[in-house]
Amino acid sequence: MAKIVFFEVEDWEKNYINNAFTNIQPILTEEKLEESTVARYQDVEIISTFIYSDLSKEVLGKLPNLKFIATRSTGFDHIDIVVCKEKGIVVSNVPNYGAHTVVEHTFALMLAVSRKIIPSVERAKKGDFSSVGLTGFDLFGKTLGVLGTGRIGKNVCEMALSFGMTVLAYSKSQDEKLIVKGVKYVALDELLINSDIVSLHLPHNSETEHIINAQNIVKFKKGAILINTARGALIETKAILLGLEEGILAGVGLDVLEEENALKEEKEFLSSDHIKKGDVQTELMDHILLTKENVVITPHNAFNSKEALNEILETSIGNVKGFINGAPVNLVE
Repeated sequence: MAKIVFFEVEDWEKNYINNAFTNIQPILTEEKLEESTVARYQDVEIISTFIYSDLSKEVLGKLPNLKFIATRSTGFDHIDIVVCKEKGIVVSNVPNYGAHTVVEHTFALMLAVSRKIIPSVERAKKGDFSSVGLTGFDLFGKTLGVLGTGRIGKNVCEMALSFGMTVLAYSKSQDEKLIVKGVKYVALDELLINSDIVSLHLPHNSETEHIINAQNIVKFKKGAILINTARGALIETKAILLGLEEGILAGVGLDVLEEENALKEEKEFLSSDHIKKGDVQTELMDHILLTKENVVITPHNAFNSKEALNEILETSIGNVKGFINGAPVNLVE
C-alpha cells in the first residue's frame, strides 16, 4: 500500500484529512518537506504539501520512490516541475476555489459602503439610534463596472444582474454567455466614466499592475465606489487617496492592499509561517486608509469561508485518490 504523507498540515485540516481516507491512513505532519527533513521520508510515494515546502531538484533527488505530488495551492513555484517530468513524478494542484465565496464578500463590501453598515453598527452600539447622516443608496438601477470576467468576475456580473444593476465589463476575452444575459463589454475608460461602482477581479501581472492609477482615477464618475477583492497591486494606493480627497470616490471597499504584492496564495494568511512574519498585518494597521470613515477594509478575508477551505482540501484529497485509482486529475503540465 502506498505511503502517503501530508506536509505543512494545520490543526484545522487534520480531522478532515483523516476522515477522508478509509483503507489508507496517511501520515500528517506540520513539518515542511525540505533538505533538513527529507531524510525521514525517503520511502514516501505520494505527498501533499503547501507552498512553504521546498521541492527542489536536491530534495526530489532524495525521494527515489516518489510518484505523485498534490500541492494544496494553485501556484506551484515551490516544485521543480522539470525534474518531476524527468523522473516521471506526476503533479496536481488546486486550480480553482472560492468562486462564490469571493463574490459574496465583494457584495458584502458593496453593501457595507452603500448602506453605511459600519457607522450604523458603531452608532447603535453606543445606544444612539438616530439615522441622521446614515442615508445610503440602492444597488438596484446602478451601473457596475467589472474588471475581469474570469471565474469570479463572471459570477459577480451575474449576481449584479440579479440585483437589478446594469453591468459593464472590461476583460481580455469576452464571455458570450454574459453578453446574452445583458453584460456589455467596453473599453476601460468608458467603464470608468459610466460606472457607479467599479469592482476588480483580475490577476496581478505586469499588464494589470496599477490598472487603476493616479492618471485614470480622475476619469471615474464623480461619487463612484471602488471595490477590490482581487490583488492589492491592481490599484495604486495614492490613486485611492487622491480619489477620496478630491471627492471623486464616495467610498471604497478593500479586502486587499498594495503592500500584499508578494502574496501568492490566499491560504498563506492562515498558515503559521505567515502569521509569524506579521509584516502585512503591521502594514495594514499603519495604513492611512484605515483612518478614512468612508473606507471599509477587511484583512484579505474574501476567500476565507468554511466552504472554500474545505474545497481546497476536497480537491487535494480528490487529486490523491485520483492518482491512486489510476485517473489523475488537475495535472500541472
